[in-house]
Amino acid sequence: MAFKFFMKRKTDEAKKPSQPKNTHETKKPEPQQSEIKRPVMIARDQKSVYAFIDASNLFWGGKESIGFKINYKKLLEYLEREHGVSKAFYYSGLRIFDFDYSILDYEAMDFAKLTEHLKELQKNSDEKTQFLIEKSLNKINFYQLLESYGYVMKIKPAKVYYDEDDENQERPILKANCDVDMTFDMMRYMQQYSGIIAMTGDGDFASVLNYLKTHGREVTVLSRWQRTAKEIKNIAEKKFIDLENLRHIIRLG
Repeated sequence: MAFKFFMKRKTDEAKKPSQPKNTHETKKPEPQQSEIKRPVMIARDQKSVYAFIDASNLFWGGKESIGFKINYKKLLEYLEREHGVSKAFYYSGLRIFDFDYSILDYEAMDFAKLTEHLKELQKNSDEKTQFLIEKSLNKINFYQLLESYGYVMKIKPAKVYYDEDDENQERPILKANCDVDMTFDMMRYMQQYSGIIAMTGDGDFASVLNYLKTHGREVTVLSRWQRTAKEIKNIAEKKFIDLENLRHIIRLG
């Protein structure tokens, strides 16, 4: 009988509806509105502005090119402060003699290794070659200075052609056309910026600048008015800034 009573009691207890849990103790508080994480949507006007500097076009000839020498640190500060530039790409060329480097490696030129190579080469060269190597070394020092300021250096090997001067003496002519490299970067970084500062007066850039403008990118041009192609001026319209007007801000000295 005791066994039957025990079994009956167990069965009766199993039939009882389960008691509700104390929800006051177990329920988690709803997250506050500020605690709810949502995906961050970046509007185009919050994207970066990139500057592309065509040094071979804009600064060829130094002071004679734009009328005054530029303080590149002040120039970068101006671009960052007045235009919100987060990256400034500087395009130019350099004679590297027989240094082992190819633009197909898609790596920046190693200035330290190049300097070491050129100095070693200079020791066993004739006076004329030593002079040419020294010019390359001076350029490297300048490029490294720009790099220390924060410029993104886009330096490619210059090709050497020879011509004769007025005294029929053979002279080397360096050419490092960076137009394709600069155009390529403008296009491949397009999704990263909402506007660009194009520092060039070369009409060859008219097509890419017009494309960027018609695809919603703000195009500002910094150049010398007298040295800028009409097509570039027409694209920039009111966004053209004559470097002469920045003389008091970016001049060296």
